[in-house]
Amino acid sequence: MKNRTIIISGIPFDLRLTFLVIMSTIIPMLDRYNHRFTGVKEYDRMIYYFIIPMLVILLLFRERPSDYGWQWGNWKVGLAWTAVAVLGMAVILWFVARTPSMQQYYEARSDQELLKNIWFTGVDLFGWEFMWRGFLLFALARILGPGPAILIQAIPFAFMHLGKPEVETLSAIFGGIGFGFVAWKSKSFVYPWLIHWFIATFTKLIALGQL
Repeated sequence: MKNRTIIISGIPFDLRLTFLVIMSTIIPMLDRYNHRFTGVKEYDRMIYYFIIPMLVILLLFRERPSDYGWQWGNWKVGLAWTAVAVLGMAVILWFVARTPSMQQYYEARSDQELLKNIWFTGVDLFGWEFMWRGFLLFALARILGPGPAILIQAIPFAFMHLGKPEVETLSAIFGGIGFGFVAWKSKSFVYPWLIHWFIATFTKLIALGQL
């Protein structure tokens, strides 16, 4: 799919941008309404947020996945930001994750078995990060530039937190922007994934009283 513009009633529409907006809206809706492939939410999300975007890149866009963050990128920059984010968030979450709303939410939804909890959290967020900090971020950056792309990709990500504890939902827009910044600087979605995986796992373990 080349960057082409069509005119409808005098209004120009970029075809690729139109496709990205619709796709990044419909997929979370299908997920939210529990349309499942495997019956396991985390594996289904891998299909929605990783496999489907990857197929779009390969078959529709006919481009390289590495152009969408599917690479190690600048690993020195990526690991530096990962270390800073992990240390900073560990301090914040040590207190925030102990609040009653966080404990009640995660006690009702998290697996008590440590290794399963860590595994499924990582699988779940791998797709999320590729969709927003890989596919959507780098696709939008080609059309709008990196600044707008970093901001826009954080919007659907933040709305996907609706229903979670209020403090987590309200902070999601800033987290999404931060993840987008790290992905763009490192040219890889891997480092936001590692940060997000740590944050989510650490939050659950504290909320469940396992730390």
